[in-house]
Amino acid sequence: MHDIEIATEAARRGAAVLLRYWEQLGKDDADLKARNDWVSDADRESEAAILSFIREQRPHDAVLGEESGRTAAMRDGGGDRVWIVDPLDGTSNYLQHFPVWSISIGLLRGSAIVAGLIYEPLRDIFYTAERGAGAFRNGARMSVSSQQGVEGSFLATGFPFRAQQFVKTYCSIFHDVISVAKGVRRAGSAALDLAYTAAGTFDGFFEMHLSPWDVAAGSLLVTEAGGVVSDFSGGQRWLERGNIVGAPAPVHRDLVAMINKYVREDQLDRREKSRALHSE
Repeated sequence: MHDIEIATEAARRGAAVLLRYWEQLGKDDADLKARNDWVSDADRESEAAILSFIREQRPHDAVLGEESGRTAAMRDGGGDRVWIVDPLDGTSNYLQHFPVWSISIGLLRGSAIVAGLIYEPLRDIFYTAERGAGAFRNGARMSVSSQQGVEGSFLATGFPFRAQQFVKTYCSIFHDVISVAKGVRRAGSAALDLAYTAAGTFDGFFEMHLSPWDVAAGSLLVTEAGGVVSDFSGGQRWLERGNIVGAPAPVHRDLVAMINKYVREDQLDRREKSRALHSE
């Protein structure tokens, strides 16, 4: 099987788990504000189903899963091919029965993402890409929008709720963006935000402090659809650092410039180091 075929079948197996729990989820369960054991069971079982199939098909590949962490191959620095898996992106949405959540599977070879898939189980939509081969929505080729800048754009973002030390900086950026954009949406699934950007639904996406499994697949979708992906300084540390901008080239240019009025990657590095020092 080809890598995308493996990712597709693995995602279907994970989705079967998530849909079973989804149908059982009642309104009373939404009173549980944190990721409780019930939802964690859905996460873990979905990931187990996904990884089991990947390992069956590619036993020598390494994996990095949100729930299970890194395989021995990654811990030991081995494994040229690493599958990066988010078995449920948008867990809070899932718990609240808000129908915006997905499965994300990316394949890292060396330092490059070479295959990516994002699956939207409730609508049975697959977003797929392979490096150099384009990006597709259920088999139909996708392309980013033709938007020529942030002014008048329709954007996606996410709030840095897991990195409260960056909220003030983020709010300054957000203020400038909403003053010129046509609209900004925060739907709660970074993977889908990137998929929708690749499809031209959104004109761009930016968020900070994400994890590799949030962006691995979606980043490739955007670039293969003709867009640009970078960190907050226009560099390539987005997978490592978790700060990402993905958009058509003109929108990307404007977003990076607006972000850099308030912060750059090296400043975020210093803040991270400062926070680590103060927590010791």
